[in-house]
Amino acid sequence: MANQAIVVGGGLAGLSACHTILERGGNVLLLEKLSFCGGNSTKATSGINASLTRSQQRAGTQDSVDAFLKDTTDCAIQGAPPTEAAKMQEAMKGVDSLDPKVNPYLENNRRLVYDSAPAIEWLIERFGLDLSVVGRMGGHSFPRTHRGKQKFPGMTITYALLEKLEEVVASNPERVTIVTKASAKELIQDPATGEVVGVKYEKDGEVHSAHGPVVLATGGYGADFSKSSLLQQLRPEYMQLPTTNGVHCTGDGIKMAQAIGGGTIDLDMVQIHPTALVHPKEPEAKTKFLAAEALRGAGGIFLDKDGNRFVDELQKRDFVTGQMWSHNNGPYRLLLNSKSAKTIEWHCMHYEGRGLMKKYSSAAELAKDMGVPVEKIEATFAEYNKQDDKFGRKFFSNMPWTVDDSFYVGQVTPVIHYTLGGLSVNADAQVLKADGSPIPGLFAGGEVAGGVHGKNRLGGSSLLDCVVYGRVSGASASTHLLQKYVNGGAPGAGGAGGAVTLTVDPSTKSVTIGFGEGAPAAAKASAPGTAGAIPRDTQYDFDEKKDAKAAAPAKEEKKAAGGQKEYTLEEVGQHTKDTDCWVVVGGRVLDVTKFLGEHPGGKEAIMLYAGKDATEEYEMMHPQSYIDKYAPDTVIGRVKGGAK
Repeated sequence: MANQAIVVGGGLAGLSACHTILERGGNVLLLEKLSFCGGNSTKATSGINASLTRSQQRAGTQDSVDAFLKDTTDCAIQGAPPTEAAKMQEAMKGVDSLDPKVNPYLENNRRLVYDSAPAIEWLIERFGLDLSVVGRMGGHSFPRTHRGKQKFPGMTITYALLEKLEEVVASNPERVTIVTKASAKELIQDPATGEVVGVKYEKDGEVHSAHGPVVLATGGYGADFSKSSLLQQLRPEYMQLPTTNGVHCTGDGIKMAQAIGGGTIDLDMVQIHPTALVHPKEPEAKTKFLAAEALRGAGGIFLDKDGNRFVDELQKRDFVTGQMWSHNNGPYRLLLNSKSAKTIEWHCMHYEGRGLMKKYSSAAELAKDMGVPVEKIEATFAEYNKQDDKFGRKFFSNMPWTVDDSFYVGQVTPVIHYTLGGLSVNADAQVLKADGSPIPGLFAGGEVAGGVHGKNRLGGSSLLDCVVYGRVSGASASTHLLQKYVNGGAPGAGGAGGAVTLTVDPSTKSVTIGFGEGAPAAAKASAPGTAGAIPRDTQYDFDEKKDAKAAAPAKEEKKAAGGQKEYTLEEVGQHTKDTDCWVVVGGRVLDVTKFLGEHPGGKEAIMLYAGKDATEEYEMMHPQSYIDKYAPDTVIGRVKGGAK
């Protein structure tokens, strides 16, 4: 008898769903395709939107739910491919985006906005997150994009939820099972009712079945460049563009739901973000790192190759990308003056450390690199300082701009960033058939779901979508599971076998469901995920065959035998290829060759430091404990005499 909900995908949407299911008394099986949980959520760099939060109130921001909803709905109906964005905005002027006859996304837009402040407070109170900094993004009428004072918000938020979930695994393993390197292949249905009652997944070359209602949180399809990909079928003109997406984004959840009659909406709508950073040593790299939109919100401006501005930098993403293409005068550069950079200093330092931005001591130094007279840049600054912008920019910050200032500068290019279309869902995160009726037992949250944002998405609303619809999908899956037991049946099984009891624990703000003879679920139910006898796998092993629990003794033996061997920095410097890559972190020597393909941030982020001491850059992103927790096998020794 199924006594769990199954969450497919370990990014922020999936983790939010897991925690919500646990809070509502359910058990969880989390299936993650990669060796690490986190997904694209860890790459989000600008923040998470919400209106009427305590952080906004402390900052004196006069935002409102109505204003956020209007910004969201306007964006939803005005979206278009970048080449048509300007015309679409003009055509939709004066159209009431709050009219349900005009806006088919209104129900989901409302859920996204109305649940935004509770989502922020949940993150702060439940996970101890700092979301005290509030900035402005393109298309927003007020500052409402929340982040902490340091580090990228997507990584900070997502790992906070992951670490808390791992704590539950350690303290109550009967409540949560995490299975990594588990690729979901097929949804299991009750042949009599069509209800989704489980999922088939592959691990280590074997197919296993797990039973329970299913939450799909598998992301979009923005990294699939194969000939049979959804991208090739729907937007072949984008196949030559780079992407910010991880390799896991291949539309798996969409395809599985379509196979059982799941409907889709706007599947051809792909958001092209205007600002991927171009690494000067790898300008043609297919996977690129995003320049946070928060950089423009802090006051950043664009210059074309001749030193001219050409667009309102705080316009919507499709519009800005369209102007870059139509202006056709790249390479384009994103500039922050010293005041702007100071407000988002951590980001700038990180980009500089990766070689993606360069700091100039003056505009004359920049002009020399660009091959233009400094007087041209000075004239551009002078025009911008008038704050009467011919391109329509309304919000100016960290003024004025002067040529004797210092600047952070990065070359940027448009990039595949987000698939707006996906599975049709309602405001309860139920996956819908083509006729609009829900598929029982199937829910979706995050990028896999379409119709949440509409035809375009505001910057900062992807993390919000993950948390809001992750929580909604988890709540709906919990309700579905409880209703099955209350009604005397369970997905894929017979009756509940006894009474249902609820135990409320105010100290943990959780509800435990007991099935049969009043026993609590934790004591009565078998551990989730036991179908196929897959052991708990939370150490993210990299041998692709053994689970971490079984491999642990070997890891300890390796560490004892060779973990303290000493190497000089010169010896480390001989290992600089992707087939033989060593780095130094905190005085320890790591052989990360096999880990490169598993790194959530992509192998390029590590290869920048191949053969070098990466301690400073590593500690900007991660605590030292992550090495022992997620990649202990990479440690092969220490630097002789200590790291420099």
